[in-house]
Amino acid sequence: MKLGILQTGRSPEELRTAHGDYDDFFRRFLDGRGFEFVTYPVLDGILPAEPDEADCWLITGSKFGTYEPHPWIPPLEAFLRRSFTAGVPIVGICFGHQILAQALGGKVEKFAGGWSVGRETYEFAGLASPIALMAWHQDQVIEKPSEAEVLGSSPFCRYAALAYGDRALTIQPHPEFQRTFVRDLIEARRDLLPDDIARKALVSLGEPTDSALIGDMVEAFLKRPRGTRSPENAKPSV
Repeated sequence: MKLGILQTGRSPEELRTAHGDYDDFFRRFLDGRGFEFVTYPVLDGILPAEPDEADCWLITGSKFGTYEPHPWIPPLEAFLRRSFTAGVPIVGICFGHQILAQALGGKVEKFAGGWSVGRETYEFAGLASPIALMAWHQDQVIEKPSEAEVLGSSPFCRYAALAYGDRALTIQPHPEFQRTFVRDLIEARRDLLPDDIARKALVSLGEPTDSALIGDMVEAFLKRPRGTRSPENAKPSV
């Protein structure tokens, strides 16, 4: 199954040798699950010609805001709308979660509550217990598209995961982030983070996360049998 990675950001240059780039993170995260990966550096203005150029699409995270006036953002939104209409499955993580929501009529803003960094817990529909994932964001979806159902949430992030029937699954936190990368990113970005947020985040890294569960969820969503693809179809299995 060919998975097209729509790369909308890059890992910090000073961390790239040790940890890789954002597309590398997803290749590791979904390794061994039967995907053939191809990367499109969208932030360099390179987009697929057609939605069916891959079997499914995955939008990465980014340091940029969806609402910022970068020339590559409107073409990306247009491509995502075309892919959504065509029924080609889409997964979005962090920025990817936000840009799909924005492209489909939702609203994204820098959250007044500040940063979410480190290990955070979320309630997911269909799961009896909260799950823990790595977070790194200020921006949030504050108004969801009408097609989207809330799949995951937390007190800090109301729309932490959204399901668009068989067409898309998007998640605000970062299941692809390994704790060593988050640790190094915190240290590299100390000038951006309030001291209390950074200290709390570093302490949180000692606890395990449920990233593998999200990997299972993403795989099941992308590989599920699809007949007529419509936004009214059932939510992704959890």
